Amino acid sequence: MAVQQIVSPIDGSVLAERTLVDASRVEAVLANAHAARREWAATPIARRAEMIEAMVRHLETEVGEIAVELTRQMGRPVAYTPNEIKRGFQERARHMSSIAATQLAQIEVPRTAGFTKFIRREPVGTVLVVAPWNYPYLTAVNSIVPALLAGNTVVLKHAAQTMLVAERLQRAFDAANFAPGVFQHVHAGHDTIAAMIADRRIDGVVFTGSVPGGAAIERAAAGRFIGVGTELGGKDPSYVRADADLVYAIGENVDGAFFNSGQSCCAIERIYVHRAVYRDFVDGFVAATRKYVLGNPLDAATTIGPMVNIAAAESVRSQISAALAAGASALVGEADFAASQIGTPYLGPTVLVDVTHAMTVMSEESFGPVIGIMPVDGDDEAIARMNDSRYGLTASIWTRDADAAVRIGERIETGTVYMNRCDYVDPVLVWTGVKETGHGIALSSLGFDPYLRIKSYHLKHL
Repeated sequence: MAVQQIVSPIDGSVLAERTLVDASRVEAVLANAHAARREWAATPIARRAEMIEAMVRHLETEVGEIAVELTRQMGRPVAYTPNEIKRGFQERARHMSSIAATQLAQIEVPRTAGFTKFIRREPVGTVLVVAPWNYPYLTAVNSIVPALLAGNTVVLKHAAQTMLVAERLQRAFDAANFAPGVFQHVHAGHDTIAAMIADRRIDGVVFTGSVPGGAAIERAAAGRFIGVGTELGGKDPSYVRADADLVYAIGENVDGAFFNSGQSCCAIERIYVHRAVYRDFVDGFVAATRKYVLGNPLDAATTIGPMVNIAAAESVRSQISAALAAGASALVGEADFAASQIGTPYLGPTVLVDVTHAMTVMSEESFGPVIGIMPVDGDDEAIARMNDSRYGLTASIWTRDADAAVRIGERIETGTVYMNRCDYVDPVLVWTGVKETGHGIALSSLGFDPYLRIKSYHLKHL
């Protein structure tokens, strides 16, 4: 039987290994999920929300353990990993629970004499959630909680790097007394996931990951006529206008580019700065970047840890090398961080100028601690540069003029427009993307829609 390992980016040690599910186990999981559907769908929404709350509270009691466990799995400094539960996870889960009764309610229509008419929202059935490693609790909660609140059963497959997160979630749902089959997890390879998607007992799929991974998920679902939600690659731009609060914009852009070693779906990956403030912005950005402490993420003093693995770090190094060879200049680089070491996941932040869109560092997803900064002459040029991408998840505008931010936002091809903010998911707003970022919908009052079927009731009284 196939075995999968978690290799810690901290020191290359094997943190855990798990046997992947075989066909018989997959059959049992799908059968259990299918068997649990009817009873779970009939459970009152208020009761579902109570059980979700119990699950969240269970995780909150384990924050300390979760933080260290997560740091060992994917390398984010332990100073920050507790926030996945303490802030984002609980906030998103509780918000979706708070609006569930309203958003899942029967839809009333105008009355007609002699008739009763209404529209009901009903669960699709069983939802397969394929979650990534970079924010393993946050990305999973976006799908798991609304799917369950909507009355579906859920099967979770987590990235190999964060298999322990799936197990931790399973224990939390079990502790909250979810019936067997309502929430399950599997450790599985790509072929097994494709086979599950092809099975008629899977009624919807949500995937967060790479563009090739999303394409593979869509191919597996082809001809099934089921919902497929995807959040894929990104190359999120930032535009600093001449009227921006420069000190504030510098601090937020540095954090937006390098937090979690840049391994965020909505990290800032390219920055355009009005020429009038370009020099001051770059000088401040460089100074702030040099303050990062790269090192062992279990050390409380560390502010940026290793990337998830050597291959990811080498991919970023390749982009940097190619940009330098094409004429870019590095104002901050690996040599500025003692812990950086080629051949390891430890990669210090790199700040590049003299960049162009012909360089992959400005056109292809980096998903690492590197940023290119370009001067622009005004809004029109900034908009053209921001739209010159095959991705579109978020875009941030740094300005004191909210009307200008809206006007610019209307012309940007993106899922979210920020003003004076970045790299944040607000559960009251829908999380979505355009172009090759995918077409998934998560959170907000619209966040239940992917997990529902709409059914009309048209009753004539004789």
